[in-house]
Order: sequence, then structure tokens, then C-alpha cells
Amino acid sequence: MITARPLPTEDLDWILAHTSDLWEEMRGQSVFITGGTGFLGCWLLESFCHINRALDLHARIAVLTRDPEAFRRKCPHLANDEAVSLTLGNVRDFDFPEGDFRYVVHAATETSAISNVTVQGDVLSSAILGTERTLLFASTHGARKFLLTSSGAVYGPQPPEVRHLPETYSGGPDTLEIMSAYAEGKRLAELLCALYGPQYGLECKIARCWAFCGPHLPLDRHFAIGNFIGDALAGRPIQITGDGTPRRSYLYAADLAIWLWTILFRAPALTPINVGSERDLSILEIAQTVANSVNPGIAIKVGRSPAPGEIPSRYVPSVARARELLGLRETIAVQESIGRTAAWYRATLHFAKRL
Repeated sequence: MITARPLPTEDLDWILAHTSDLWEEMRGQSVFITGGTGFLGCWLLESFCHINRALDLHARIAVLTRDPEAFRRKCPHLANDEAVSLTLGNVRDFDFPEGDFRYVVHAATETSAISNVTVQGDVLSSAILGTERTLLFASTHGARKFLLTSSGAVYGPQPPEVRHLPETYSGGPDTLEIMSAYAEGKRLAELLCALYGPQYGLECKIARCWAFCGPHLPLDRHFAIGNFIGDALAGRPIQITGDGTPRRSYLYAADLAIWLWTILFRAPALTPINVGSERDLSILEIAQTVANSVNPGIAIKVGRSPAPGEIPSRYVPSVARARELLGLRETIAVQESIGRTAAWYRATLHFAKRL
């Protein structure tokens, strides 16, 4: 396992600058987070630690992890922060840590298994049991605000004529399609919030997360932009398995952290809010942008030619609700986010070679 570099100071300061008026209620309080060792969780955890120090909040955060030692090797600068404690356990059945936790963030997701057809039952059961376990913990340990990181997958396939999918869209995934397990798990997680929230006095906030780019994004999973950056950094041709026409959009992770903290503190309960970018590109355009930003001149290989008359698929949110309700904006363009991600990975790999 490669030891990760700290996040760029400019990103952490950017998050602080855009959330500084939110944190006073956190002073002296405790947070519990699941999924705190993954891509999204690392951004929340490191921004929390940075802001906690900068504002002298004296807050604490407990991180649920199945492998504390692995996380200490991966992110020693976070694991060794005096405000951080690591709680050993699986999200489905973890033992509750003692104490009151005013805030609970449920960000655990079996992302590594999403595209593996043989373990979709595990993906579904983990989403359901993990969410219920975390809600039960929140309801018995003094929580007032609960953030669920849901997904844009809850809408099912996006109609090609709908350019930006709003939270009011009433579609859904195919319930008889095995690969819908992740999406159905997120839908049921939201329903559990609706059941537990009013019953136990929890303000359950729901962030429907779409696609992102930034440090800690895996470069060898099912994330197209991550795979492209990995190819470019390694000097390999960028591989597009399809025809390159699907439309996607990516929010930079510093903006993601700003949005999630704002939703936790300020969003109305049980009001789903899309978290993502409205600025879409085709997969081929994304590959070209990665090549130009990371390794100019590198080859791009497209798996097949577009079928005549086929309408490209879309996975692009409307963020009008986030903008109008919470004043949230995308501030970092995709070209810049690709460059920052590549630079962080170069620094991380260089650092690892020196160890």
C-alpha cells in the first residue's frame, strides 16, 4: 500500500474559506463517520482536521474502519491526528463506541464491488444493514444531524432527452436487473432515513453524489476519469472500452467537501440534494482533456465506433436545488481538477519511492 501525501494546502484552505461560517456549532462536539477511509471519506476527514485546527474547535472525529492498521499505513498524517480515533468494525454490525456524537456521517459504500456481478447481494445487504446500524447508533448516541451520502444511481437510467436530471425525477433502476443492487441499496438507505429520522428526532440530510475527480480517486477501478489519469501517468495509451459518446460530468473533490459539509449543517432534513457538476463532456472529450493536461501527445484508443443513430447516454445532474437552496457553486473546472489530481499522484508516487 502506497502512503498517501496530505491533500494540497490550497484545497484545504479553499474548503475552510467556503465553510468558515458553518462550524461554530461543531465547537467541542464529536463526529462519527463510516467510510472515512475511502475517497470521499478521506476528503471529509482531512478537511475536518484542517478546519478543526484552524478554528481551534476542539472537536473530535471517530472513524469506523475494518482495518485500522491499513489506514495508518495509508494516511498516517490523519490516523495520528489528535482529534482522530479509529474504531474497528464492519458497518453492518460494528460495536458502538461510547459517548455522544452530535453529528454522524454515513459515507460507507462498497464501491470496489459495484461492477462485480457475483457479489451484488453483498452490495445490497451492506447498504441496507450498514445504514440501519448507523442510524441506530445515531439514534442512541446523542446525534442531531445525520448525513447520508446517497447516489445519482437512485434515478436509474437517465432519459437521453433530459440534459440535467433533477431531484424531482421519479424514475428508478430496473428492480429485476442484478446490477441495480447498488442503486436499490441507496434508495433503501434513503427510505431508512425517512423511517428513523422523525421517529428519533434525527435531522437526516441526503446528498445524492454523482461523479468526482481529485486526489484519492482510485486510478484502477470503474471510474473512467481515474482510469484515464492512471493511463496517462503511466505513459500508456488511454483506453476507452466503449464508443466514447456517453456524457458525464465531474465535480472536483474540494467542491465536493464544501457541498457535503454545507448539506450536513444547513440543508433541510429529508430533502435530497444532487452533488455534482452540470458541465458535461463526452467520454472521448474527457480522455482528450486528460491527455492534454497530463501527458500531451499520448494515444487514445476507442473500443468501437458509435452505432449509427444511437443516442448517447447521459449521467449529468441538475444542481439547481443546491444552488438555490444553499448557494452552492462549482468553483474548479474539470481541466484544473485533472491537473491537480495528477500532480498529487505524482507527488505521492515520488514520495513512496523515497521511503
